[in-house]
Amino acid sequence: MTELTLSDPIVELALRFALNTFAMICLMFGMFYRRYRDKELATTAAMFNVFAFAVLTILSSVEFSIAAGFGLFAILALFSLRSEAISKIEICYFFGAIAVAVICSVLGTGLGFVAVIIVFVLAAAWILDHPRFLQSASSAKLTLDRIEPHALSDTEKMRADLSERLGVDVMTFQVIELNYVNDLARINVFFRT
Repeated sequence: MTELTLSDPIVELALRFALNTFAMICLMFGMFYRRYRDKELATTAAMFNVFAFAVLTILSSVEFSIAAGFGLFAILALFSLRSEAISKIEICYFFGAIAVAVICSVLGTGLGFVAVIIVFVLAAAWILDHPRFLQSASSAKLTLDRIEPHALSDTEKMRADLSERLGVDVMTFQVIELNYVNDLARINVFFRT
């Protein structure tokens, strides 16, 4: 009977998977789900992390060409084209789950180095998306049933009108679409409550 050591490939794989799983749970359920309550995306990103870890572990242990790597990313791009639109913060957390899988699965990097990188990634995500970090700004997408004549020409007057209508301090706005046929305006509004 052989004794297992840290240098044993099975032990190293188990430690990498444990580190990956711990980091993914912290990122997707400890941060994302607690802040945004999106169970579907948290579960999807967590499962994708596990699947990506498995695939990348196999690929890092065999000779893998750059062309095959681009093919893999092309397949991932098709998923985004065929799925519903997700917000920028959801994309960021989803990419974070994939990044954790990549960091943990690449063989040839020491476990200590991988653990330090994971700590940096999790700390940065926690700090940068902390509710107190950018608490003063919120945003909303609006559809107005009439286009104000000064929507593009006098941004200060439009900002004041939006502040009055919404009852908040509108810091800035972005006109997404003006539809003169239906007299509709789609606007992103950034405000303080």
